[in-house]
Amino acid sequence: MTETDKIATDLPATQDDVQWTRVIQPQRGLFSVPLAEIWAYRDLLLLLVRRDFVALYKQTVLGPIWFIIQPLLMTVVFTIVFGNIANISTDGVPHTVFYLAGITMWTFFADAFTKTSETFITNANIFGKVYFPRVIVPLSVVLSGLLKFAVQFTILVGFVAYFAATTEIVRPNWAVLLLPVLLLMMGTLGLSLGMIISALTTKYRDLRFLMQFGVQLLMYATPVIYPVSSLPEAYRVYILANPITPIVETFRYAFVGRGNFDPMHLAYSGGVILALLILATVIFNQVEKNFMDTV
Repeated sequence: MTETDKIATDLPATQDDVQWTRVIQPQRGLFSVPLAEIWAYRDLLLLLVRRDFVALYKQTVLGPIWFIIQPLLMTVVFTIVFGNIANISTDGVPHTVFYLAGITMWTFFADAFTKTSETFITNANIFGKVYFPRVIVPLSVVLSGLLKFAVQFTILVGFVAYFAATTEIVRPNWAVLLLPVLLLMMGTLGLSLGMIISALTTKYRDLRFLMQFGVQLLMYATPVIYPVSSLPEAYRVYILANPITPIVETFRYAFVGRGNFDPMHLAYSGGVILALLILATVIFNQVEKNFMDTV
């Protein structure tokens, strides 16, 4: 047997006999979610969460203290402007705890939405160099937002405990058990809207500027600085059509004892959020196939 014949016999007879360590296959379907891959890349997910949380205030003087200062400053401003000057009703709830409750939940949504909406633009260099499930990036944004929420929520609990001990108005109730559900709904809503905007901005960059303006307007269409009960009946239906409204109102009802809590409204929000999540999954999966050609 010649040397050439020996090499030929060492090669697999067919391509099917080759045992590849990794097989690159066509893209998954539009409705599929790579749960197995997300779990396989969980270390990367945790690393991105840590990066988002630490890098935000890494080179600032006060550092993570800004997590505490920001909601407190907003609460003071809202108390002065909307509570004292505009004299907007808070259903008898002390201004501090009323506004802080709304700000805490709203900030979680707004951060998840705005930061997720920049997924493809800000991570284009990473996406073009190495493969990993792209959905991990927006998921890491939401999870890091949960850490920020935990800090601000601790402040809210402190104020609630104080006013519950000194007044008869602030009374937390059984609805506090719904907190995990409310966080899941708010996080999923921010994630879904952010993924949709992120996919669209790969072609239409103007959406980034429109989104920043839209988030500010959306806050005024959400009962952050006013209770739904203070609105005229003619406008109340429009505010309740906002899927964020039942979440914020239920959250305030749970920890303050005042708010427009209605299970049907929460179910409506859940239906809208589910529909947006499905739409976001379809659009995100479609765009990630060829977004490097347009970014």
